[in-house]
Amino acid sequence: PEGQACGLVKNLSLMCYVSVGSPAEPLIEFMINRGMEVVEEYEPTRYPHATKVFVNGSWVGVHPDPRGLVNSVLDTRRKSYVQFEVSLVRDIRDREFKIFSDAGRVMRPVFTVQQEDDYETGINKGQLVLTKDLVNKIAQEQAEPPSDPSEKIGWEGLIRSGAVEYLDAEEEETAMICMTPEDLEIYR
Repeated sequence: PEGQACGLVKNLSLMCYVSVGSPAEPLIEFMINRGMEVVEEYEPTRYPHATKVFVNGSWVGVHPDPRGLVNSVLDTRRKSYVQFEVSLVRDIRDREFKIFSDAGRVMRPVFTVQQEDDYETGINKGQLVLTKDLVNKIAQEQAEPPSDPSEKIGWEGLIRSGAVEYLDAEEEETAMICMTPEDLEIYR
């Protein structure tokens, strides 16, 4: 690349990811098992304030507890049970929860912040999921690569551990993104 935007183009090409797509059926089954009522069986008088659930633009069902559903789907993504490229967008105003697992979405990595105290990992609410311990393991890995490749942490390990997430443009609209550590302190 040439010109003024050379650095921007290089950074974009190094850090962005284009989704390749993953099947939506397992996500739909997961949500049905978590109390989602499929749209064909939906009775508006039973759940008048239910949240509509969309998968790749298709209305698939409704759920009476959107916060719980969003948190459980987000948790499965952060624990790598669901592909990291699956995008989750909750529109509170319109009472919609949109999930995208289709191909061709440009995504960028961001560090994640713990949303509630996690006693298992010892990470408190408002702290980065990326800990000094994890950074030290990666630095040690760079100095002495492990003999067993399956023990390697690397970039994929950061994604598997939930320290890094990929967000597309839709999900980025509903995310709070801090540009500096000072912004994170203000957020807390």
